[in-house]
Amino acid sequence: MLTFRTMKRELHCMLLPILETQKSLNCLFYLEAVQVLLKHSADVNARDKNWQTPLHIAAANKAVKCAEALVPLLSNVNVSDRAGRTALHHAAFSGHGEMVKLLLSRGANINAFDKKDRRAIHWAAYMGHIEVVKLLVAHGAEVTCKDKKSYTPLHAAASSGMISVVKYLLDLGVDMNEPNAYGNTPLHVACYNGQDVVVNELIDCGANVNQKNEKGFTPLHFAAASTHGALCLELLVGNGADVNMKSKDGKTPLHMTALHGRFSRSQTIIQSGAVIDCEDKNGNTPLHIAARYGHELLINTLITSGADTAKRGIHGMFPLHLAALSGFSDCCRKLLSSGFDIDTPDDFGRTCLHAAAAGGNLECLNLLLNTGADFNKKDKFGRSPLHYAAANCNYQCLFALVGSGASVNDLDERGCTPLHYAATSDTDGKCLEYLLRNDANPGIRDKQGYNAVHYSAAYGHRLCLQLIASETPLDVLMETSGTDMLSDSDNRATISPLHLAAYHGHHQALEVLVQSLLDLDVRNSSGRTPLDLAAFKGHVECVDVLINQGASILVKDYILKRTPIHAAATNGHSECLRLLIGNAEPQNAVDIQDGNGQTPLMLSVLNGHTDCVYSLLNKGANVDAKDKWGRTALHRGAVTGHEECVDALLQHGAKCLFRDSRGRTPIHLSAACGHIGVLGALLQSAASVDANPAIADNHGYTALHWACYNGHETCVELLLEQEVFQKMEGNAFSPLHCAVINDNEGAAEMLIDTLGASIVNTTDSKGRTPLHAAAFTDHVECLQLLLSHNAQVNSVDSSGKTPLMMAAENGQTNTVEMLVSSASADLTLQDNSKNTALHLACSKGHETSALLILEKITDRNLINATNAALQTPLHVAARNGLTMVVQELLGKGASVLAVDENGYTPALACAPNKDVADCLALILATMMPVSSSSPLSSLTFNAINRYTNTSKTVSFEALPIMRNEPSSYCSFNNVGGEQEYLYTDVDELNDSDSETY
Repeated sequence: MLTFRTMKRELHCMLLPILETQKSLNCLFYLEAVQVLLKHSADVNARDKNWQTPLHIAAANKAVKCAEALVPLLSNVNVSDRAGRTALHHAAFSGHGEMVKLLLSRGANINAFDKKDRRAIHWAAYMGHIEVVKLLVAHGAEVTCKDKKSYTPLHAAASSGMISVVKYLLDLGVDMNEPNAYGNTPLHVACYNGQDVVVNELIDCGANVNQKNEKGFTPLHFAAASTHGALCLELLVGNGADVNMKSKDGKTPLHMTALHGRFSRSQTIIQSGAVIDCEDKNGNTPLHIAARYGHELLINTLITSGADTAKRGIHGMFPLHLAALSGFSDCCRKLLSSGFDIDTPDDFGRTCLHAAAAGGNLECLNLLLNTGADFNKKDKFGRSPLHYAAANCNYQCLFALVGSGASVNDLDERGCTPLHYAATSDTDGKCLEYLLRNDANPGIRDKQGYNAVHYSAAYGHRLCLQLIASETPLDVLMETSGTDMLSDSDNRATISPLHLAAYHGHHQALEVLVQSLLDLDVRNSSGRTPLDLAAFKGHVECVDVLINQGASILVKDYILKRTPIHAAATNGHSECLRLLIGNAEPQNAVDIQDGNGQTPLMLSVLNGHTDCVYSLLNKGANVDAKDKWGRTALHRGAVTGHEECVDALLQHGAKCLFRDSRGRTPIHLSAACGHIGVLGALLQSAASVDANPAIADNHGYTALHWACYNGHETCVELLLEQEVFQKMEGNAFSPLHCAVINDNEGAAEMLIDTLGASIVNTTDSKGRTPLHAAAFTDHVECLQLLLSHNAQVNSVDSSGKTPLMMAAENGQTNTVEMLVSSASADLTLQDNSKNTALHLACSKGHETSALLILEKITDRNLINATNAALQTPLHVAARNGLTMVVQELLGKGASVLAVDENGYTPALACAPNKDVADCLALILATMMPVSSSSPLSSLTFNAINRYTNTSKTVSFEALPIMRNEPSSYCSFNNVGGEQEYLYTDVDELNDSDSETY
């Protein structure tokens, strides 16, 4: 009995065999089967793994009767498969015209596109189904439509050589020179695919034979390169294609024939007037290209046609260089027969023999040697052909060069011999062995102080090391080479072969070295041993080899004073760490400290290496050990937030309330850094031992202060859930001060909701409220929050300043505007120096703030209010050059004759100093008559009296300071930077509460 699921499957199964047969009898049989399935409610929308429905299958296989049965049951005939193709795409691709008609008559979208934006007409054109194309065009298909790469139906037909479709589309007037996304026209595509019939048609219809694509290639370039483009090339050349047209990289069609070895096509192009020695952007001629790719017939044709064999190409190389480098001996013979000096070097001083030695073709090398090439010739780097043969492990070439008399101990500019290069690259040791048998000296050091042993060790070539050791013991070699070859100590290598092998993890090479080099604790310039480097990089096998041979585990380096145990712990190499700890003596090595007092456990926690943490703890590491700053491993876990490491420490009894040199516990640090998971674990640990987590650091700050200051709301919420944090403890600069000064509105709101609105008027040691703090930093949202909870807008601190004064003095215009407008702050209040907010704004040159305050002042008495130095706002504004403020003050009735304690009017207050002010007063007195009772008169007499006094010393009091103490807000000592102090010794910062103002 058929189930619903099996019917879906059967419906596909009945349709799929149509792929294999189109016989009418079978079609009728399948039609009957489909009808039976449909009567039993088979799902017509079922999809296979390619998301194809039964309609897709029917359309692809010309099952028209089946499709007729399916379509009425479908809600949408345009459903697409995984590739985005509809049933119409499949029908067009397969050329089923009757099916296409059916689908179009049932509402199929003729311009539906697949995931590559190809439409049904693209596929019909590509497959050459001319009748289907005509049918689609008749139903309104766009003949100029483009896919994602801008291929049109004409491109599609041209690429597959469908001449009938091409002719039809051209008859419709489509643009035959339309480029795709790469700039290729249909003619480019046809040439590339060798469709000569299409090429002929396009040319006859007037296609541009010289049109360039995005890379500057013409159709002729494509015809010259393609596999089947010979006839296309003849058609193009015969119809006026430019044979010397260059692409953007300078290649002509002749270059393309040379690149792909198209011999007959190169002859056609040459006969059509191609320039033989034309150069591409690298300076290579077609002859260079042919030589590089070994096209002997092309080389012969080019030379016969007059190509210059001595012309330089890339890096100044001749075609012979390239042929020798690529190992084409027959090409080399052809090029040598033209006759030129084979020892002529390229731009780097390399001859053709250098190229042959590097390429490794013995036949090429012998050919050049027999022609008289100089085997001792050196390039600009001082390297002979033997250096290149050794560097590329070309044994036969090396054998031939040494046999010809090449010097095996020649030094290049770096001081390297061929043996150095062989030691670097020779994995099987064959070249190195041959050089040693021919008196190559393994003790020669290069300019860095390295010999062949160093290079073999660095690249892990065990066989090379064994071969060198068989000639001379390595310990003897290292000593004699150092003293005999390089007496200057500056040239002695500071890194031993042991260091190089250990650092790069070459344990097999290391096994050879430790047999001969007895000093396993040799140090490099920073004091690190081979074991230290192996542990640092995590090379377990190397660590094992060195430990088994007796390398010291507890040797400290010169800089950080760290051991290999520290190195392994720092980088989390747990296997190396276990090996080191297990073999260390004494047993307390697990707690060995570096130069900053840090233990391996601290470094593991710092970098979050949980496996190493557990390994160290299981070996008895002191969980509460302190460094030079008094910080434990738990402090580090709190700063970095590695929860697993913190859990491991707490499980092993770490004390969560240990204080560092600044009095901060891990709870302080986790709260400051916002690590909620770690903070929760620490609070839970503190509760388990009935300890108070709300202790303050050396400056009186609790964890709640730090969490609020840095705006870690989740930590604030967690801390406030603890009863001990629900009352104001520690520094009078409260958590609310900390929150608002850094614009942490969320934290501030939590504090008010939990602790009550009364805290908004809490004062610090200088009498400043949170409103002062918010005003100082211009945090308007925090101001609004505080004011909405009845913060006292006119509260004064110990210097008599209100929040408005503080904002005005610091030019916080947003705060000033809010306080004078929304909060109705009292503008008449004066600080201890009798300055109003207007005085303070003018004294610091904050013109906008002063204008905002002036806008709200209508009382002339307030306009002319004087401070302790008898200065009015006009004095101060004029002194600071606030033009707009002066203008506004004068407009509001500010007195121009008011005098300060020095007897100066606002005009004289503009003078840069008192001497200038007195001079100005004398001039003004002369310019205008004044009565003896006027302020200007008295000022003039005062000035004259001062200068006619018998004393020669003239002193004027400075303008009074607008604030009675030069204090200002400054930021907290940043806990976020705590991690830095885990590494470096820093001076204690004085970051007490009210001194943060």
